[in-house]
Amino acid sequence: MNNLIVDAARDKIFLTLMVSKNIYTCSHENSKINFEKLMILINEFLNNNKISLDKVSTIYVNRGPGSFAGIRNSLATIKALHLTKKINYYCFSFEDFKVKDEIRYEDVPSLCEQFQIKKNLINPIYLS
Repeated sequence: MNNLIVDAARDKIFLTLMVSKNIYTCSHENSKINFEKLMILINEFLNNNKISLDKVSTIYVNRGPGSFAGIRNSLATIKALHLTKKINYYCFSFEDFKVKDEIRYEDVPSLCEQFQIKKNLINPIYLS
């Protein structure tokens, strides 16, 4: 399974790709320009790691708490991918995983399973 993790809720946009036992990551400045071109950033990231969007089986997207613009744009992008490419997604929050103190992005898929995060459900948490 090839998993893509998208986190635009924090001070940087983080992308993590898990292909077999390989883990690839990148980050970008958390800015309005990057929010508007999030899909381009995702495509470039996948191309740089020699995998096509068609090979991504599941996407995990951070639903917050965090930046309103970052969460809104990342959720809209992932929802569009779900509708057009039929890629399932999970919306997680690091607050969902209170049991662990330090959580790495590569832990997210197994934690979503462990904590029974529902598939294809959006419930954003914005900072006020």
